[in-house]
Formats: sequence, structure tokens, C-alpha cells
Amino acid sequence: MEQWEIQRSNGRCTGTGRMLQPGEEYYAALVDKKTSFERCDYCLEYWQEKKPQVFSYWKTRIPLPNQKKKLFVDDAVLINLFERLAGQEETIKINFRFVLALILMRKRLLKYEDSRRQELEEIWKMRFVKETQIHEVINPHLNEEQIQQVSQQLSAILQGEL
Repeated sequence: MEQWEIQRSNGRCTGTGRMLQPGEEYYAALVDKKTSFERCDYCLEYWQEKKPQVFSYWKTRIPLPNQKKKLFVDDAVLINLFERLAGQEETIKINFRFVLALILMRKRLLKYEDSRRQELEEIWKMRFVKETQIHEVINPHLNEEQIQQVSQQLSAILQGEL
């Protein structure tokens, strides 16, 4: 699997193999595989009983057949994932965090303050609106196609759609 590719939900609980039913709540999670993330979905029973080790997770619901699809997860999930990716050194995680920063900036939740150079890296100093804490984000200098690829993968893994 290429570093950008993260599979969509297959509608099945990773822990039990059981198909998740329309309208059923479940936990969608990212599992850290060091060079990539793997998406895993867990039914509520398995999640509560086994408490699988994951990098990040969110609770969602299998859409009903005629239900309007959800466009994205809530802002709290995006912010949590952004913060959890701080300090990570793997390329895919740096790229995901950078694209998350762009999304949060577009949503006017994160503001660019300044940048600095550290050896060969450009580091953006950013802060959440109404907060003073500075978050440093490495600019990996992705081209437009790479940003689009990461954005599509983030969308696919966070939407929870089948």
C-alpha cells in the first residue's frame, strides 16, 4: 500500500468480523503502523470489552440507506488529531499534520503567526483562535497533487462512509 493510501471503511468490525448495520454506532480508529496509518472500525461491544490500542479514534454511525452523507467529522476530532500528530517524525504523519493545519486554517480555527528555518526545515508557528499556545508545524513543501492526495485520504478515513 502506498504511503498515501488508507482504506475506507468496509462496514465490518475489525475485532469480530461482524458486519456493522445501518444506523449502528461504532468507533472508527487510526492504527499507527509507523510508515502509514491503518483505518480500523470497531463495534461498540468490542471497543468497550477489548479497548484496542489506537493512535486516534472517533465515534460515528453507519449511515442509513437514504441518509444524506456526512461531509466531515466535527472540529474537535480534527483538532485532536492535529495535536496528537505533534512531534511525530514519520513523513506521512508530518504530511497529515500539515494538511490538517491547512484545513483548520480554512475553517478559521487555526491562525498562522510566523515561520522560522531550522536547518533545512521551514517551521510554521500557529495558534488556535482564542488561545495563546504556539503550535509548530513543519512545512513539508508538498505540491498541489500531494496536498490533494493527503486531503482525499483524510476525507476518506474521517467520513465514516462506506
